[in-house]
Amino acid sequence: MRFKKWISGLFDQNKDAHERILILLTIVAMSALFIITVVGAVIGESKADLIILGGAFVVFGLIAFLAFHFNKVQLCATIVAAILVFVVMPVTFITGGGIYGGSPVWFIFCAVFVCMIISGKRRFFLMTGNLVVAIICFFIQYFHPEIIAEHTKEMVFKDMLISVILVCLLVCFLVEFEVRILREAFRASEKQRHEIDELNKAQNTFFSSMSHEIRTPINTIIGLNEMILREDISDEVAEDANQVRSASKMLLNLINDILDMSKIESGKMELTPATYNMGDMISEIVGMFWLRAKEKNLDFHIDVDPALPMELFGDEVRIKQVLINILNNAIKYTSEGSVTLAIQFKQEDEKHGTVTFTVTDTGIGIKKESIPFLFNAFRRVDETENRYIEGTGLGLAIVKQLVELMHGTITVNSVYTRGSTFIVDIPQEVVGGDITGERFISGEVKDHAVEHSNYKKRFDAPDARLLVVDDSSSNLLVVTKLLRDTGIQIDTAESGAEALEKTLTNEYDLIFMDHMMPGMDGIECLHQIKNQVGGMCKNTRVVALTANAGSDNKVLYSSAGFDGYLVKPTSGEALENECLRLLPKNLVHAVYTDDRIVEESMSWLKDHDRKDEVIISTDSVADISPDLLLKYKIAIIPHKIKTEKGIFTDGKEIEAQGLVNYMEDGDKVVKNSAPSVEEYEQFFAELLTRAHNIIHISISKDVNDSGCPMALEASEAFDNVTVVDSGHLSSGQGLMVLEACRMVREGMDAKTIKATLEKERKKFSTSFVVSSLKYMTRAGQVDNWINVVSNAILMRPVLKMKNGRIGVGRIFFGTQEHSWKRYIDTELRFSQNIDKSLLFVTYVGMSQKDLDYIKEEIARRVTFDQIIFQKASPVIALNCGPGTFGLLYKKIQ
Repeated sequence: MRFKKWISGLFDQNKDAHERILILLTIVAMSALFIITVVGAVIGESKADLIILGGAFVVFGLIAFLAFHFNKVQLCATIVAAILVFVVMPVTFITGGGIYGGSPVWFIFCAVFVCMIISGKRRFFLMTGNLVVAIICFFIQYFHPEIIAEHTKEMVFKDMLISVILVCLLVCFLVEFEVRILREAFRASEKQRHEIDELNKAQNTFFSSMSHEIRTPINTIIGLNEMILREDISDEVAEDANQVRSASKMLLNLINDILDMSKIESGKMELTPATYNMGDMISEIVGMFWLRAKEKNLDFHIDVDPALPMELFGDEVRIKQVLINILNNAIKYTSEGSVTLAIQFKQEDEKHGTVTFTVTDTGIGIKKESIPFLFNAFRRVDETENRYIEGTGLGLAIVKQLVELMHGTITVNSVYTRGSTFIVDIPQEVVGGDITGERFISGEVKDHAVEHSNYKKRFDAPDARLLVVDDSSSNLLVVTKLLRDTGIQIDTAESGAEALEKTLTNEYDLIFMDHMMPGMDGIECLHQIKNQVGGMCKNTRVVALTANAGSDNKVLYSSAGFDGYLVKPTSGEALENECLRLLPKNLVHAVYTDDRIVEESMSWLKDHDRKDEVIISTDSVADISPDLLLKYKIAIIPHKIKTEKGIFTDGKEIEAQGLVNYMEDGDKVVKNSAPSVEEYEQFFAELLTRAHNIIHISISKDVNDSGCPMALEASEAFDNVTVVDSGHLSSGQGLMVLEACRMVREGMDAKTIKATLEKERKKFSTSFVVSSLKYMTRAGQVDNWINVVSNAILMRPVLKMKNGRIGVGRIFFGTQEHSWKRYIDTELRFSQNIDKSLLFVTYVGMSQKDLDYIKEEIARRVTFDQIIFQKASPVIALNCGPGTFGLLYKKIQ
């Protein structure tokens, strides 16, 4: 019964391939062992060999039974292989005649067995073990042949023949069965691929049909609403109409999201790049969202780079879709405060540049742990907090796909409960030399709640004749009304057949044709018009006016012979543009040209304030002079000093000398504390309002009370914040900060700067000579008895940073000046390896006389281009005390 079950499992395609091969091996191997044992008894094999083979038969059968019973196939296969390699093979080699028996052939079988059945590290281990065992056995045969049981010539012949036959059969069975399994897997894969293709086709058909059916009524809503805005209406009606227009466009964007997700999943998403006007696009985007912001009592700000080119080459539709989704989320998840859209441009060369769109809100923000899942489709982060906020969960997933399709990047910076910033960089081609200039000026979009249409017809064409073909009477009504003011003579047809009747008797100058119509679709109707016997419109230009959106459809209509392509819902402006482009010029009389820019919904104030590409930040313990901080715009986050009188900000509310004086007045306890994660988050968030990227050079993570771990944790909330562990402190850290500033000025990006700093970290030297261990004892870094002994023998230790940790480099004895002199001699003795452009002398509690002495001793040994004497921060002072100074520099190698 068990044997039948194994046979059925052998051909069960639902079982794992390894399991099926193991079943085959079990059946064949046990049969082979049984045969070998019987044949061995007949030909007179040694009893020990027969016992081994018989025992292996029983053990392997038991293991096979347990493997399938407890579903531990891989584990049991490993045990079988191990027994074969480390027990059966060496024993049968010794008892079966060695190389004058069948063992060498069975070593090969073991290798094949391990290779086909075992996986992972176990395979490597067992393959190596099999090779090592074989080599050892052969060495034993060569150096100690007396250990190997002897076989007669007849037994050698029979043993080798039977072994070769059995191994060949087993290997053939294995290979053939493996090939059969692979064929089955290929057939199953092909079947599954065919089913997936059919499912995708059905899904695409459904989405396309749904898009067409929904766009048709939206076209009516938007078109007739535009006609309402053209009329002389009250402010209240105009405000309602504006809300209808905004809501319709948002609904249209949602439909586009659903359709695009289908295309993305099927790999059919394509771009349609063209020249577009950036000013018009900004106006349209802002016009869509100012009302939604107003409804929630939010301030809506716009910040446009005056250097932004007016005309660019790219996929305007996709860029708008990206911005609409991000702005929609920003307004949706912000209950108070503001939403800001900033647009900047970075010129790469004469014809190329990168447009950076930044959307910042003061909403609920995003938890750090949720950011990795932010761009997953159908997943909404923090469902508990956002359960009352509507949405499909598709928007950001599509945004990421579209941005990457345009070879751009999207990054997110967010502090939970404080807001989020989305930054989108998209490379674009520059067309022409015009820039936005002062057309868009940064500031708040003011309330213009009642926006009447400033529609002006662009041409008159009373002698032109237009045929509109659509099975929807409402669509016919919309096109007719939108083109009414141009004076064009418009006929309509509700089917392809009716259109053919009209083209047979009337000559039209232009035809707008729907695609998906019952009976005869638009493409077929077009072909019949072009080939109509006696028809009067064979050479008339035809525009596809359809609800089928997408770049693939545009190619379809172009190849079908259409002269243009408009997607529903369309606008009066788009219809007029097509008429201007395609109607015979002698029939068109232009009355309004497109050299204006609509400024309808905005009043932007203030001067433009361009963001920096990168800002370097660091801790207050970096000990950099104020003039350098100002020169390089270095941002500082302060540590805190805790005393019995309160908590003070390092470098702002307390300075080093004041702290030293305070500590010398009795045995007062003073402690240092680094900023918290929340403080770092707030610090980074504020800096990101001034720059696109932040590189924070942190104090070494391995020193006491380091802020590096908190900075790293806080940076997880931001895609544009990079934290670099300097491996140093004080001005050694400051030197790395200045190095980073130099790289920023050379135009390096954040990733390159971080990699370079981490590579050159060991080139910076940070050390201090300490006059007394008293302050280190108070800080808990040294036991008091060490302090007492060191003072008694005038010991002056040198503290040196190595691999990010503070250690004692050298120890000097004697007076303070003697120790200073020896410290300077020691640090500067290999002057040929020192970068002489800059030396920091960072000190605590020293007089001008002391500083002059140090300056003279340095000048006596090495000439530096610049020496900066820098007071140490209070944090350094409380750990080292007065009389401490350090020489901090960069090494050449």
